[in-house]
Amino acid sequence: MPKQKTHSGAKKRFKVTGSGKITHEQANRRHLMEGKSSRRTRRLMADETVKPADVKKVKRLLAK
Repeated sequence: MPKQKTHSGAKKRFKVTGSGKITHEQANRRHLMEGKSSRRTRRLMADETVKPADVKKVKRLLAK
């Protein structure tokens, strides 16, 4: 029986923590930073957990 492969795009975007939660980086921190406040860019630095509605889809892509 063939093994399920990990989705190449998903493995670059998501990370599984030790407790089993899935985290991802937030959007809007790549360019055009001058127009964004320091408060906003600092808030966007933190990783965010995947929403409960999407956890099942992401786990399937990561073959977990």
